Amino acid sequence: MKKAASLFLALSFLALNLTALDLKEAEKYKNSTFEKLIQDIQSRLDNPSLPEPELSKEAQDDLKSDPRNYLRVSARDKKERTKLLELGMDIVEVRKDAVLGFAHYKDVQKISEKDFLILEKKTFYDWVMSALKDFPAADAAYHNYAETQETLKALAAANSDIASFFSIGKTIEGRDIWCLRINSSSKVARKSSKPGAVFVGTHHAREHLSNEVPLLFAAYLMDHRKDAEIKKYIETLDIYIIPLFNPDGAEYDVATGKYRWQRKNMRVNADKSIGVDLNRNYDATWCESGSSHSSYSDTYCGTGPFSEPESQAMKKFVEARKNLKTLQSYHSYASLIMYPWGGLYDPVPDEKDRAAFIKMAGKMGELTGYEAIQSSDLYAASGDTCDWAYAQAKIFAFTTELEGSSFYPGAGIIKNTVEKNIKAAVYLLSMTADPYKQ
Repeated sequence: MKKAASLFLALSFLALNLTALDLKEAEKYKNSTFEKLIQDIQSRLDNPSLPEPELSKEAQDDLKSDPRNYLRVSARDKKERTKLLELGMDIVEVRKDAVLGFAHYKDVQKISEKDFLILEKKTFYDWVMSALKDFPAADAAYHNYAETQETLKALAAANSDIASFFSIGKTIEGRDIWCLRINSSSKVARKSSKPGAVFVGTHHAREHLSNEVPLLFAAYLMDHRKDAEIKKYIETLDIYIIPLFNPDGAEYDVATGKYRWQRKNMRVNADKSIGVDLNRNYDATWCESGSSHSSYSDTYCGTGPFSEPESQAMKKFVEARKNLKTLQSYHSYASLIMYPWGGLYDPVPDEKDRAAFIKMAGKMGELTGYEAIQSSDLYAASGDTCDWAYAQAKIFAFTTELEGSSFYPGAGIIKNTVEKNIKAAVYLLSMTADPYKQ
């Protein structure tokens, strides 16, 4: 983009100012509890206090120069959906006989050449201006990077006998990837023999709801730490909560005052395009199916497995903790509970493991009202977090696609989504010590 460098500097300056503003209010997070956070979300929803930001002419010009198109394309099954991903389309919604999403204008030509029927096409600018909401005025209930950091830090400080707050690594732009650890006998990086569970959100920047669920789950566990069931898990398990895995992309997504539909991280690629899809960057059938080698595509898998500091941080985190047994990766939106394989159409070959995956996914589906499926039944997506976690460390890893009608479903959805997914998360804790138990 001709103006990418100047816009990027402007956005960075704006993001730093917003962060500083939020840090001035950090005092209010010192006494964070689940109920207070829910009340704060409702208060923000009822009384949006921030003025509606305006897009500068420069920002609008940059949107106009964005090379992506919004598409609705005919696709009948998972194999056609997978092929569209490989052709560079970023699928954001799956319908019965079609998919909706974005593609670079160069990939639009490829899609047409492969005889896919494009049912609708808009420029990215037209789509943004017609479909997107202001932020943060309309959706101020969502927690940005600074607020997420302060909430986790406050939870750890208020529960210092069982909780610790640390960074698992830094992003491409140098932000910390913050983690809350809950363990009654081990802190920060000290090893534990207790069975471990990981809850991670926001691999994809625009999926802000996937930050809220693990963040408020952390608050819920601290609020209910004396309840018999939760107390048992705190005493016997090693629990890690990483709500905002892609903070660079998440901050960029809201920095202009309009959602930017940013999916990837903020890597500046060799051709000056921005970003790598972090959930295609793991060493699990890397870039074989449902991923793109084109750096401008939203499903770009990177220059190689673990090319990104964010995915490297997760790799080191998992490899240093041999006690991990379960992992939940939150995404949005489809109302699905998914289990490996994502990069292969074949089922998990180990019958005992496969039965455990199906049983646990089914139960979490009952608790949330979501459908439980093998990930590749939606479409194949190689380089996936959960495929790698299971293949590398035999961790029973699940992808939850949260509910909603879009990536930006409004703040009114947060409370109900959080509450039903807390039930599923507590259930996963109950299975962490023995995923095979009946």
